[in-house]
Amino acid sequence: MFLQTIKEEQATGRVAEIYERQKAQLGFVMEAAKCFTARPDLLPIYTDFSDNVRASFSLGLREWRLITLIAAKHIPSTYCSHVYSKQLIEDLGSKEAVLAVQRDFRKAGLSDKDVEMLAYAEAIAQDASRIAQADIDRLRSVGFSDQQICDIALCAAFRCYVSRFFDAVGAGTEAAFIDNDVEFRSTMTVGRPV
Repeated sequence: MFLQTIKEEQATGRVAEIYERQKAQLGFVMEAAKCFTARPDLLPIYTDFSDNVRASFSLGLREWRLITLIAAKHIPSTYCSHVYSKQLIEDLGSKEAVLAVQRDFRKAGLSDKDVEMLAYAEAIAQDASRIAQADIDRLRSVGFSDQQICDIALCAAFRCYVSRFFDAVGAGTEAAFIDNDVEFRSTMTVGRPV
């Protein structure tokens, strides 16, 4: 971490609550949380926003993770790529399936609906100004509602914001998210080296 942040033993109030919740879930506090405490008022704001967006997300957790993985690849964010690829192993059934999505989601055996969703997420991460009505029409043609399209855009754009913030302040990938498999680790390292 490049910035001075609130250490676990120094945390009070909402920051302490958020840290304790993460420790209960993961066994540690992520640098992705700590980095917001260089300005202490930000962590509760970020946490509340993130929790509310995810609670109302009209697609499943698998879709959130897929969108995030593809956005992270194009940002590029090694941190988010490693975190979400580890979570996707269970969703997709194997490391090989996650590797296939990371390498080329269009050829990974996903449904047409998944491919269109990820193509939209990819376009958002690369250059959202190039998105046109035809892109939205394609999403509708495979069955996405406008609310779901909004949520795909929000998830991908949110990842662009937080991933760039994490890199800008030096948040590093925790060992728990770095896979022992050399090929998997190398493929998920899309930006800053681990």
